Amino acid sequence: MYLEIITPDKKVFAGEVDAAQFPGANGSFEVLNLHAPLISTMERGRIRVTTKKGQEFFTVDGGVVEVLNNKIIVLAESVIE
Repeated sequence: MYLEIITPDKKVFAGEVDAAQFPGANGSFEVLNLHAPLISTMERGRIRVTTKKGQEFFTVDGGVVEVLNNKIIVLAESVIE
C-alpha cells in the first residue's frame, strides 16, 4: 500500500507500508493491504506505520484519513513532534 501523511504546510511521510493504525474518532483502526474503501475523521493521537524497515510513529492533532485503491491519504491538522 502507498501512504501519504500531509499537513497544511508540508508532506510528513510518503512511501510503501505494510500496515497503518490510526486514532479514529470512534476508536483506533488498522488498514491492511487491499482494505475496503474508507473515509474517517481522526482524533488527536498516534499513527503507527509498519514498513519493511520496522515501525514509525506520528502524533497528529486530528484530521481525515481516506483509503481507496490501496492508497491511504492522511490530511492531518498538524503533526506534533
